[in-house]
Amino acid sequence: MVQHLKQIPLDSYRPLRDVVVDNIRQAIISGQFPAGMRLMELQLAEEMGVSRTPVREAIRKMELEGLVVMIPRRGAYVADISIKDINEVYEIRTALDVLAAGLAAERIGDDEIREMKTLLDADKPLVAAKDYPRIIENDTAFHDIIYKASRNRRCMNIISNLREQITAIRGRSMPYPGRLDDMIREHQAIYDAIAQRSVDKAQKAVRTHMENAERTLLKVIEAQEKEKEAAEKKEGNA
Repeated sequence: MVQHLKQIPLDSYRPLRDVVVDNIRQAIISGQFPAGMRLMELQLAEEMGVSRTPVREAIRKMELEGLVVMIPRRGAYVADISIKDINEVYEIRTALDVLAAGLAAERIGDDEIREMKTLLDADKPLVAAKDYPRIIENDTAFHDIIYKASRNRRCMNIISNLREQITAIRGRSMPYPGRLDDMIREHQAIYDAIAQRSVDKAQKAVRTHMENAERTLLKVIEAQEKEKEAAEKKEGNA
C-alpha cells in the first residue's frame, strides 16, 4: 500500500477529526489524491493510525465542503471540479474579496499592513523553492488579513464557508508556468493599494488578481482534459 498520509501523533492537542480532515484535505489539494479516486475508510485509517470513525466523520465534512462526493452503494470519491464549479466559486469569491479589500483599505491597522508586508517578503524564497504547501499557507494568511481588516464579520463568515473549495481550486493552478510570479506581483499591487488606503485601487487590484487566477485555472483544466482525451484515444487505438 502506498503511503500518502501522515501518521497522526497521539498527543495532538486538536480534535482528532480536525487533524484527520486536514491530512486528507492536503492530499486532495496537493494532487496526491486525484479527482475520481475512491477514498477507502479502512485504508485511510490504517495509514494515519486511527480508527475508522474519525475518517468517516472527516469524509462527511469534506462532502459538505464539495471536496468529496458520495455515490450510493459505491462509496466516497474525490470530487472532480467542473468549469461550472470554478465559475460559480470565483463569481462569489470575486464579489466578496472586492468588497473586503475596499473595506480593508478604509479600516486596516498599521500592524496588519506590516503583517501583509512580512508575508510578501516571505513568498519570494518559497516561490523559488516551489514550496507549494507553504505558498498556499502564506496566500491564505495574506487574504485572511484583508478579510479581518474589513471589520465585517458576516463577510468573513461567508468567505470562511468557501475557504476549502477555494483552497482546493487554487492549489491546482499554482504550478502553471508563470503563475507564481504573477501572483507575487498581484499581491504586491493589492498591498500597495491597501497600504495607501486607496479603496478604488484596492478593489481593482483584487479583481485583477481573481480574474487572472480563474483564467489560469481554466487553462489548467483545459490542458488536463486534452491530455485525458489523448490518453483515451491512444488506448482505443491500441
